[in-house]
Amino acid sequence: MHCPFCRTDETKVIDSRLVAEGAQVRRRRECLSCAERFTTYETAELVLPRIIKQDGSREPFDEEKLRSGLLRALEKRPVSVESIEAEIDQIKHRLRATGEREVKSLQVGEQVMESLKALDHVAYVRFASVYRSFQDLAEFRDAIESLEAEPSEPEPDDAGPRGEGA
Repeated sequence: MHCPFCRTDETKVIDSRLVAEGAQVRRRRECLSCAERFTTYETAELVLPRIIKQDGSREPFDEEKLRSGLLRALEKRPVSVESIEAEIDQIKHRLRATGEREVKSLQVGEQVMESLKALDHVAYVRFASVYRSFQDLAEFRDAIESLEAEPSEPEPDDAGPRGEGA
């Protein structure tokens, strides 16, 4: 590590700590030449695959593009920022887990659809209408009916039998 003060590459680590919920290492360093101290942060660089767009062009994965698409679909919906960030992390994790260097934009779009379906049905229909270029009301109806046809997850209060012992 080069000293930011004198540019020598002789430094020693004085202290190391995990920060950012274990996602980073904070290191306190001291230059062996000028004795100045400074702090560095280390984060694992996890490479995401490149995106192959529908026209065949390729571009790097853009987390902000993913976030803005989700936020646009979820605008004025009762979904927490934490839930949105968790879904973004899940999508990125699934993309990394493919092990591929490149993935089609359709694959990312389908993952966004699945995430929105789990988060908020209105946002799912909003996103689907743009993503799948709905042309008429019938396509909206089909999307809504597909949501209604799926078994809904039971509410926490509905998990057990009712009326026993009464």
